[in-house]
Amino acid sequence: MSACSNNLKNNIEHQSEVETFRCEVCGEMFKVKRNFQKHMRIHTGDKPFKCEVCNKMFSRSYNLYVHMRIHTGEKPFKCEVCDEMFKVKGDCKKHMRIHTGEKPFKCEVCDKRFGQSANLKYHKRIHTAEKPFKCEVCDKMFRHGSHLNSHMRIHTGEEPFKCELCDTMFRHRSQLKVHINLHTGEKPFKCNICDKMFSQSRELKVHNRIHTGEKPFKCEVCDKMFRHGNHLNSHMRIHTGEEPFKCELCDRMFRHRSQLKVHMNLHTGEKPFKCNICDKMFSQSGELKVHNQLHTGEKPFKCEVCDEMFKDKGGIKKHMRIHTGEKPFKCEVCDKRFAQSDYLKVHKRIHTGDKPFKCEVCDKKFRHRSHLNGHMRIHTGEEPFKCEVCDKRFAQSDYLKYHKRVHTGEKPFKCEVCDKMFRHRSHLKGHMKIHTREEPFKCELCNTMFRHRSQLKVHMNLHTEER
Repeated sequence: MSACSNNLKNNIEHQSEVETFRCEVCGEMFKVKRNFQKHMRIHTGDKPFKCEVCNKMFSRSYNLYVHMRIHTGEKPFKCEVCDEMFKVKGDCKKHMRIHTGEKPFKCEVCDKRFGQSANLKYHKRIHTAEKPFKCEVCDKMFRHGSHLNSHMRIHTGEEPFKCELCDTMFRHRSQLKVHINLHTGEKPFKCNICDKMFSQSRELKVHNRIHTGEKPFKCEVCDKMFRHGNHLNSHMRIHTGEEPFKCELCDRMFRHRSQLKVHMNLHTGEKPFKCNICDKMFSQSGELKVHNQLHTGEKPFKCEVCDEMFKDKGGIKKHMRIHTGEKPFKCEVCDKRFAQSDYLKVHKRIHTGDKPFKCEVCDKKFRHRSHLNGHMRIHTGEEPFKCEVCDKRFAQSDYLKYHKRVHTGEKPFKCEVCDKMFRHRSHLKGHMKIHTREEPFKCELCNTMFRHRSQLKVHMNLHTEER
């Protein structure tokens, strides 16, 4: 046998004698003992390598070596396209797929592709509904470990991310990143439809739903749909009655953080929003927006029943109660119901006797500011409301409204007993005393009773003549 044949035989015999190492836990095979020992730490949880800076433990020395770059700031791997630096070669390799557009990992359920295997792994949990990470405080479940870590800061109050420009602290790095754009003014994300710019991609994604009409978040109680998940969360408090936001000064509770923020301006007196036209100041941006419509004349909200236009959504909501007849506000004293809370507030003054509006000329007091304004025209002689038919002028719009019925012949108030019609509700009310025989007006001198105040007034002249 030749020397060459002998060497080949010896190599085969040697390779067959090479020792292999088998993991008794998962069955994986290893040719190198050191690799086998490293692998076993996965099952034992052994982490013999310790960081001297932060005491974090690692199962492999290489992992500790890479970890140390967090403390040293070392980033030895550079992207040749955009010069971004990375601590680990693998991160640089993954980053390159942003430039190449490569997405080698495909979801077998929906065919969506990903640049990283980890992203595909997380994505699959959407289909499986798997949420393997649980909060030990409130039992909320999460798809991602990072989401759980971020969530835990709600319980701990930790805000580890600091703005170097204004020292504001943030719970999440993404919040800090968005905040920085306030200082820089940068809005790198553009809507392809209306060219509006945004400081973060998430804002653009949500904005696009305005154009598409998409409302992916549904209330399970009333089926109302929302563009934003946080809008749904806020809406749910209507059904639960939850008011988690408390004013530390007066203990008042609020459903929304924004309501608390606006409320705080009552204590501070702060009005940070200024009208550029008349310099009037407002405590919230929404008030300023509505106010600006006084200058522009804009009324963007339209009633679908009668086509009347309104400046704000609240105005049209109140107006709709005219058509629906809804009166959700009830007086606790007399059970009378009202379509608006302001009407109930004013009505309560009948029971309390409160008349907060005082005439500076004659000291007469009124329940309504509008009544005071009308009364002031007695002193000024002003009659701003004119009849277009006969040019007669009136101090109040209601007087003109009633007067017009003289020309139109309208008598909208009908007696349910005898069908007689009246121009004024007060006339109908006086007429009803004929049927009820009510005589509520009494002469204090002779106790004679009268149906109408005017009758009592005439009667009183008899007593003055006797004197």
